Order: sequence, then C-alpha cells, then structure tokens
Amino acid sequence: MRVRGAKIVLAGSAALMLAGCVQGGQLSPSSDAGWSSRDRQLLANPPYARASIPQEYQRHIVEYSRREAPGTVVVDTGNKYLYYVLPQGKAIRYGVTVGEQGQSWSGVAKVGRKTEWPSWTPTEGEKVRLGNLPNYVAPGAANPMGSRALYLFDGSRDTQYRIHGTNQPEYIGQAISSGCIRLTNEDVIDLYNRVRVGATVVVLPASRFSSL
Repeated sequence: MRVRGAKIVLAGSAALMLAGCVQGGQLSPSSDAGWSSRDRQLLANPPYARASIPQEYQRHIVEYSRREAPGTVVVDTGNKYLYYVLPQGKAIRYGVTVGEQGQSWSGVAKVGRKTEWPSWTPTEGEKVRLGNLPNYVAPGAANPMGSRALYLFDGSRDTQYRIHGTNQPEYIGQAISSGCIRLTNEDVIDLYNRVRVGATVVVLPASRFSSL
C-alpha cells in the first residue's frame, strides 16, 4: 500500500541496476513444508481464481553477480522480479506485481517487522484513488495483503510500503499495485520464512538499464 515515499537513494545510478544477474535453469522446489496449519486451511480453497503463473515468473534459483550480501532483498521493478540473495553467487528469483505508473517507488529500506496473515487498513489516498473501500479488512485469504507481509521502514519510520501476498495472483508480472510489491501467497510464505527482521531491501527504479 502506498503513502509517502521511502528514502530515495538510487536515482541516476546505473551501477545499481540488475544487468549483472543472469538467469539460471534450476527451479526452486515449491512445497508447503514451511506452512502452518492455518496456511493449509486458508489456502486449500482460496476465495479467488487460481492463476497459471507464466514460467518466467515462477520461483527459480538463478545466478546472481551483484554485490549485495546474502539475506538482502532486491526488487527489479522494471522486470517485475524480486531476488532473495543467497551465498555463493546465487539468488532465489520470484515474480511480483509492482506499482502502476505514478504509484511506483524506489529506494533502500529495512524490514521493520513481519506479520502472518495481516489485516489491511486502506490509506486515505487509496480510498480517494480506488473508491468504495472499507475502513478495515480482516486477515484471511480474501484480504488483498494475502498470507504474509514484510513492513518496510526507513530507520524507525514506517514507510507504509509493504512486500506482501495477494488475492489477485493473475496480475503477477504486471504493474498495477498502489506501490507495494506483491507475490503469490505461496511465494510470499517462502520468502517470509527466509527474510529476517532488519534485512536490507533495495528497490530499483524501472529503467531501460534494468534488464537481464
């Protein structure tokens, strides 16, 4: 969800683009091994249509030649990918939904907190832009925040930007959100189980330099 922007530190720096990432061929296993009983219950018959995610946006392990430390999250908004950096020149790459034109953002933040099955309180800006939104949506599979949320902070300040799940998996690989980064509920559970509170999140601006 989008309110005021995170600290912008990347503008004009082509050196921070993802040209150094090269796709590998190994598909990261997808399983429910890290799921809770609540996850299995809520996702067994979700109240939204199951989507066929294009192969290029499914979870993969890829070669990764940038210099971020293992445990860093890097979002390539131009190509709609999120990378979780692994040791030894590897990363897990996830397909994501990013902010639509005029709603996207870029910068560096930290994971300030993590929540399983978060609630959603639409911002005033979202109510004006999208219209007819409730004041509060309880946790659950119908919630637009999905199964997990990583809350992005600039120091001690909540930026109001999130990395979270979705009840619209058909939009993975597109730019339609209010600025937050969305993953499928299955992928965000996998990411959530890997990312620690305090981890660095780098969100790169969409750019013609941001290509693999």
